[in-house]
Amino acid sequence: MRFTSFVSLAVLAGVAAAVPTAPAPRDCSAEVARYNMERREARGLTKRTFYTNMLNLTCVTAPETVLENYVENPPVISDITAGQLGVAFTVDIGVMDTTTCKPLSDVMVELWGPNAVGDYGSFLRGAVQTGNIQRLLVHPSASESSGVVHTGQLFFTDPWTNIIGQYTNYNLNKNSRMLNAADPNFAAANKNGFNSIIDIEEIHDDWPEGIIGYITVGVNPTK
Repeated sequence: MRFTSFVSLAVLAGVAAAVPTAPAPRDCSAEVARYNMERREARGLTKRTFYTNMLNLTCVTAPETVLENYVENPPVISDITAGQLGVAFTVDIGVMDTTTCKPLSDVMVELWGPNAVGDYGSFLRGAVQTGNIQRLLVHPSASESSGVVHTGQLFFTDPWTNIIGQYTNYNLNKNSRMLNAADPNFAAANKNGFNSIIDIEEIHDDWPEGIIGYITVGVNPTK
């Protein structure tokens, strides 16, 4: 299962396959692990994660990837639920400069995901500046009008979608399911040592109450 996010890199300072044209210039694994953990600890949560350890690699986006069925100018808004039913999900996305292994500030991130039954629409879609974000789009300027857009896709594990797929509303999804192992987009996004899987954590150890997902997205702002 995947979401698409679009990040607009702003110097104020997501669906096509997001395949880096070349490996990241530096190995930022340690920095990514630390950055993910810092954001998790900042939330004051001591609840368990669905993984034994926080994932410490990163999803790397590709500049100027063709966008399929993409509608421009999503609303700038942090709550994109738009009345859709399902388990409450907060995505904490950090954006890191892969040339320096340091977090990027003043970045515009666009997110577009399907609803509980697998449909895309004007719902579950929006843009937010630096930080909270599944289809992934990055613009190297803090606005959606940036000339360069980095796109990528973020994924969940199959075991997690097995669980959520049995829950209310999600169990009404009639679309044919594609497992990650059979998804060429998943294979492309997770090669060369990269990891585009969102690390999810339960709220109050009771996931129907909500979950939080963490991932760091790598971007080369010079491209």
